[in-house]
Amino acid sequence: MDPAIEEALRAKENAEKLFLVKDFPGAKQYALRAQTLCPQLEGISQMVATFEIYAATMNQEIDFYSVLGLDPSADKSLLKKRYKKMAVLLHPGKNKTVGANEAFKLVSEAWAVLSDNVRRSSYDAKRNKHLSAGVSSSETSSRFDTF
Repeated sequence: MDPAIEEALRAKENAEKLFLVKDFPGAKQYALRAQTLCPQLEGISQMVATFEIYAATMNQEIDFYSVLGLDPSADKSLLKKRYKKMAVLLHPGKNKTVGANEAFKLVSEAWAVLSDNVRRSSYDAKRNKHLSAGVSSSETSSRFDTF
């Protein structure tokens, strides 16, 4: 077997192990390494997308813009395009990566909030207040709070 493929498989395995112990940045790093070494490695694109979602929720808050990989100034057409791309990558029927189901739910929740003008305005106000207040992650009650 090609040494690059062997190393990519080891990196993918390490990514899964780190994910299981909730080291999401480490899992993402190993998944990206595996993807760099062997872009055609089965399931690696889905794994990277899944782990990026979890890394975006690291500080116990969910930043829906980070979940979708968007800037808060993104317009509705870009939001829709990014959501569709992420939904296809993360759909549980196609993505068997550990954590894909929850990542898909987070992407769907981000879409539900950010695609609705009223909910997005409310979310942005809470997010901006939270960011300007400099609230630490230890003051946030749950990983699934939305600011």
